[in-house]
Amino acid sequence: MGEGRPRMLGGVVDCVACGAPGGGAECQELFERLLALDHARREPWGSLHGVVVACFLLQHPGHPLAGAGDHGPWWAMLRAYLDGGREGLGALTETMRRRNSHRRRGRPQWPAVPALPERAAPDGFGVTIADVAVDGSFPADGYEDRVRAWAKSTLAARSGDPTG
Repeated sequence: MGEGRPRMLGGVVDCVACGAPGGGAECQELFERLLALDHARREPWGSLHGVVVACFLLQHPGHPLAGAGDHGPWWAMLRAYLDGGREGLGALTETMRRRNSHRRRGRPQWPAVPALPERAAPDGFGVTIADVAVDGSFPADGYEDRVRAWAKSTLAARSGDPTG
């Protein structure tokens, strides 16, 4: 569960970041499996790469890829996906591509979205990478529904708003 407060379930320590059974090493292994599926660019995994990375890093803020910088882009990605589905996510991606033109100087600015609330990390999340993985294989059947639930759970827990 929450940082520094592992929970025991059947003799297995849960991940201190997200609360998933099996601990942080299990979450990292699942994340690596998921990235391999994403990078194969096969459906249904590839097109949701940004969403699952955002979910994982918002639930594991201590992960080396999370960095200490602005997490607003991940927040924007989840909001775009939850508010507009794949179309909303595609529109955000296209906007960012245009803003990342070689003709522009500096870092591209993300579209305006509500700021990621400044609050303590939640004690756990209703849906974690372990739930999306099901049996560890991230089965295609129902994958997008599980990712949507993960995104909604992540936003709800991070914002303190149960509706996300």
